[in-house]
Amino acid sequence: MKRLLLIAYLFCAQNIFAQELTAVQYVEKYKELAIREMKRMGVPAAITLAQGILESESGNSVLVKKSNNHFGIKCKTSWTAGGVSHDDDAIGECFRVYKTAEDSYRDHSNFLRNNQRYGNLFTLDITDYKGWAYGLKKAGYATNPRYPEIVISNIEKYNLQQYTLGAAANAPKYDASQFEDDAKEENKVILENDEANLSTLDVSNTVVKVNGTKCVLANKGTSLLFIATKNNIALSKLLEFNELAEDGLLAKDQYVFLQKKDKIGDREFYLTQKGESTFDVAQKSGIQLQYLLDYNKLSENHILPTGTKLWLKPKDKINTSQKNNLHTVASKEGLYSIAKKYNITVDQLRTWNLLTSDSLRIGQQLKISE
Repeated sequence: MKRLLLIAYLFCAQNIFAQELTAVQYVEKYKELAIREMKRMGVPAAITLAQGILESESGNSVLVKKSNNHFGIKCKTSWTAGGVSHDDDAIGECFRVYKTAEDSYRDHSNFLRNNQRYGNLFTLDITDYKGWAYGLKKAGYATNPRYPEIVISNIEKYNLQQYTLGAAANAPKYDASQFEDDAKEENKVILENDEANLSTLDVSNTVVKVNGTKCVLANKGTSLLFIATKNNIALSKLLEFNELAEDGLLAKDQYVFLQKKDKIGDREFYLTQKGESTFDVAQKSGIQLQYLLDYNKLSENHILPTGTKLWLKPKDKINTSQKNNLHTVASKEGLYSIAKKYNITVDQLRTWNLLTSDSLRIGQQLKISE
């Protein structure tokens, strides 16, 4: 019996030992989280991984096993999500508890980005890992006098800089103080209220105008921080202009505004396409969401049925004929220009007006919705 117990003990001990991660395995396991957080909040992936290796002992520390806390972040007064007692600089200090490692990585990014004492870090080039390492120590992240050297050593030993470079493609430094409403001269304005193929455009240097307001055509998966950095604008301002609560990756190709949107649209109404929400329409039309909701007596953003007619102007700014879903043909207007004006197709115009040819006469009235 004793022999069986001894074998069982050795088997369990062997399994526990086998579960310990090496630094290389830790990096492989968590590199995608570090890259995601860099794109979301601008903390270099190399720094995040190097800190994770150090603070969590490559994911093997007692604190990690008790709390999923990979970065040694203490509770402080602002933390309300629960803590665990752990000996560090003092006995029985309170450390934050997370449900998952992902939550710990996310909170690490938020902790640095939203804490004023780390603000200077975000003025550095995102690839300057030595500046970041010494900056963390200077701002009081750790008490170990060798903290910067250890972080730098981890980055160089495990080639962690490759993840920063791969994610940022050498993005320029973030400098909120230099923001101006006008984009840089090299960011040439090339479109005015035009529907473009977003997938072919480079957000780093393509500025367009929608409803007279400057914006960029951004591809799905692009980080808002990346757009802010490339266009020399504060992230907080970019979020404000686009009526967004936090940074993240774009879920679809869309316009991202570099200036505050107008209160009214450049056309009377918009007919929604499949899967579009009121927010999508506000972005496409370059108007503030709250005004769009007010004009249409809606209380909140939501997805609308295909073909829903949304007014882009207050009633006193809309022509009587257009209130009645009619358009009066003016000189030099054709079916294509009229359809484009109301975000409808030429075939819809033909169907709704029983047209047998594309010939129009000045003063002719056309139905512009069903």
